[in-house]
Amino acid sequence: MAAQAEQVPSIMKQGRATPWAYLLPALIVMATFIVYPGLNTFYLSFRNTGNTGWAGDNCIAGEPCWGAFENYRYALTSPVMQTAFGNNLKWILLMVSGTVLLGLLIAALADRVRYESPAKAIIFLPLAISFVGAGVIWKFVYAFGSGQVQIGLLNGLLTALGGQPVSWLTEPRINTVALIVVGVWMWTGFCMTILAAALKNVPTEIIEAARVDGANEWQVFWGIMMPQILPTVAVVVTTMVINVLKIFDIVYVMTGGNYGTEVIANRMYIEMYTSFKTGRAAAIAVVLIAVIIPAMIYNIRRFRAQEAAR
Repeated sequence: MAAQAEQVPSIMKQGRATPWAYLLPALIVMATFIVYPGLNTFYLSFRNTGNTGWAGDNCIAGEPCWGAFENYRYALTSPVMQTAFGNNLKWILLMVSGTVLLGLLIAALADRVRYESPAKAIIFLPLAISFVGAGVIWKFVYAFGSGQVQIGLLNGLLTALGGQPVSWLTEPRINTVALIVVGVWMWTGFCMTILAAALKNVPTEIIEAARVDGANEWQVFWGIMMPQILPTVAVVVTTMVINVLKIFDIVYVMTGGNYGTEVIANRMYIEMYTSFKTGRAAAIAVVLIAVIIPAMIYNIRRFRAQEAAR
């Protein structure tokens, strides 16, 4: 009995330590590749270009300078960053609404046809293409030639119909929208897949009861289905907002941020690897993280609420 009594504390001690032993490899990886880079980025955001001093040590006479916060002044108030913020807002408004609405429409319609699976596979297929590959494909679609021969698909169709070719990627009034079309083309399949799964989880008994009571399909969708899938729609919207705020590949491949198409992530890349201004790039990264965090918190809370309701 005494031996058994001595074993109990050791067993309890082993039980408390065992979970940490399993978590230790994951914690080491997170600390190495997430925590440390994040803290180092925050530190670098206050440093100057060569990381030899604070950001305001080399201020130019006659220009405003905020000392260590000079990089954040640039990230928040410079004209190129103002353009980037405005373009990211356009991406959020147009791409998020476009992907969610199209995804919801396709999910609702595909559920009523016999060839549902092939139709959904075709819509989802663009997401299997890399963003760089999609950018190259659509760059050929938007290609503009100054002569009569047009190799771009859109301009080829326009000239065949008697119209004039359009420089889709260099015209400031339409080039950002043209890039957003590529994003919508890629991400609609993702939204469709998630929303289609939510629609299939709506109890058929409720839908049939509404139809028996005389409700038409429009009333069934908006009065019965939509309230049921609203939490899923909210998760899809916030997920797309996070993706749009980080948008980079399409802009970098198709325009490089030129012609007024600059976005936050692309500007961060240019400052880091083209201008070699580490402090500015780090400050932009911190600002981008700060913008994304509220959407992430909302998404996590919504997901937990869904899980608790099941």
